Amino acid sequence: MERREQLYEGKSKIIYATDNPDQVIQYFKDDASAFNGVKKGTIVDKGGINNAVSSKMFQYLETKGTKTHFVEQLNDREMLVKHLDIIPVEVVLRNVAAGSLCKRLGVKEGLEFPDPILEFFYKNDDLGDPMINECHIDIFKWATKDEVAQLKEQGLKINKLLFDFYRERKIRLVDFKLEFGRHNGEVLLGDEISPDGCRLWNWDTNEKMDKDRFRFDLGSVEEKYQEIYNLVCKD
Repeated sequence: MERREQLYEGKSKIIYATDNPDQVIQYFKDDASAFNGVKKGTIVDKGGINNAVSSKMFQYLETKGTKTHFVEQLNDREMLVKHLDIIPVEVVLRNVAAGSLCKRLGVKEGLEFPDPILEFFYKNDDLGDPMINECHIDIFKWATKDEVAQLKEQGLKINKLLFDFYRERKIRLVDFKLEFGRHNGEVLLGDEISPDGCRLWNWDTNEKMDKDRFRFDLGSVEEKYQEIYNLVCKD
């Protein structure tokens, strides 16, 4: 697969065209950012770990009937994926109170929910990815009603699959975000599933094992990313 011109560069990945217009290459960077880009830094080997963990997660979800953009992991830093028309709606699933939900609702961190909470956010860095609801999505034509129904159904299904997957490895899936896109008339799961976009805590101690260690200067960032890699990719 020949890598061609750069199409897009985000905070954590670069997207390249290929000799197949139906496929692109995701290159995973070590760059790290938090608080909508206010805090920036580097997490050594993060790109390789996120690429490997995401590849494992996509392949696992595919075996469970979830259609994704994943084609193959090309090398340590690159993943070949289907070229999606990204739906500008992030789907966030929450199993335990943490992050912005605690700030918005005054809920104590660590509260476990009897059922997962599903939220929508408008994918727009300039606006800080504001929280939205189905009325906004419909009025601004970001997705059709049928697509929204698919986002909700797939989001809840993926949450159950990943929660059980991580629980078997003594990791608590606190919350995470998903992105979807259109490809040949289908809605596919895209982007990545990694410690960058998932809150992952040690099941027994609730020690944070994700990008919150970078956000809040907790230390041992690289070590915890490596621990996630070992638990996910070396079983």
